[in-house]
Amino acid sequence: MWRSGKMYSRGAGRSSYSLAHIVESSIVFLFICLPCIYCQAEKMYIDVSTLNLLVDETHLLKLVQIGEYNVTLTVTPQIQHPDIVQFMPPYISIPGSEQPNQTVELTYDICAYGRSPGHSEVAFNATPTGIINLDSMFMRITVMHSNAIYVISYIMGWIYFVAWSVSFYPQIYINFKRKSVVGLNFDFLALNLMGFTMYSLFNCALFYSKAIQDEYFSRHPRSLNPVQLNDVFFSLHAVFATLVTITQCCLYERDQQRVSLTGRGILSGFVCVVIVTASLAAADMIKWLDFLYYCSYIKLCITLIKYIPQAYMNYKRKSTVGWSIGNVFLDFVGGFFSILQMTLNAYNYNDWISFFGDATKFGLGLFSLVFDIFFILQHYVFYRHADEKKYDLNGKA
Repeated sequence: MWRSGKMYSRGAGRSSYSLAHIVESSIVFLFICLPCIYCQAEKMYIDVSTLNLLVDETHLLKLVQIGEYNVTLTVTPQIQHPDIVQFMPPYISIPGSEQPNQTVELTYDICAYGRSPGHSEVAFNATPTGIINLDSMFMRITVMHSNAIYVISYIMGWIYFVAWSVSFYPQIYINFKRKSVVGLNFDFLALNLMGFTMYSLFNCALFYSKAIQDEYFSRHPRSLNPVQLNDVFFSLHAVFATLVTITQCCLYERDQQRVSLTGRGILSGFVCVVIVTASLAAADMIKWLDFLYYCSYIKLCITLIKYIPQAYMNYKRKSTVGWSIGNVFLDFVGGFFSILQMTLNAYNYNDWISFFGDATKFGLGLFSLVFDIFFILQHYVFYRHADEKKYDLNGKA
């Protein structure tokens, strides 16, 4: 029994040694003997991810590969709009190596050529498939007529943002100085609050929501996002400034002024439209982008009518006392530069569809200009002799 036990023990030792030897040999075989497709570096990228080009301009790009492969790879750009941008050569052939080096860095030249104005995304794939994943390797390329127009447009965007944002404060200051809001129409304020709330909803959703952006680009694949960061800031700030002015209406002398029955009816109608369209979107009967378009159309409608009560009040009183002309001037500047920026962008990127993609922004600027000119005429021509001293707090002679 002891002899048998001893022989069993020795047999077990040989078995353990053989198992370890097999594992060690397998590891060596995997790392040295087998073709090393999966042991090589997987990193490949383009040196830029966002590119602005002029028409007929060529930009040299670098495709960078860290590590080698033991098979030949063919990397091909997948261009969203080949009529906007073209790559030369149309593909890059990366030869394989019999002894791959995992740390070597290889670069390959590829040129992007701007053919016509517009916006295009570029993805990449590699063949044979299954060796390297290039899903995260993509570019956004914008081709434009002029870089100077791009810079001017950017500056104009911030000019109208500042002008429109500051335009609320002359009215707030006049209310504070007079300790009265007599002469400021309450229908105008109520419509303004509703309109800018809808505009904020449209801007924030289209700027921040990836799902909404995907819906927009599926309808307008060659368009840029019509909402920019300054649009978002402006609309949210407008809601805040309007609420400040409404608060002043609650604190200062207002006589018998209030939101009219007509104004309440119009606002109620807009609220019903919002509720119905939001319900349809929630039930998947319309897209959420359509709901946002309805919100923007409400803002556009309000812009068409919101100045009418104030203009009529000025006419009825034969005075613009209590209505800030500084507000009007700044609003005029903002509307002018907003339209000019949209026009320059549409020309520079051949993206005239942006006028229809964001009709609210265009309408907001256009109708602001029309009514601002009318208010300027009221203040300096029609009722230029009106003097605040002739009016008591009730706005009567």
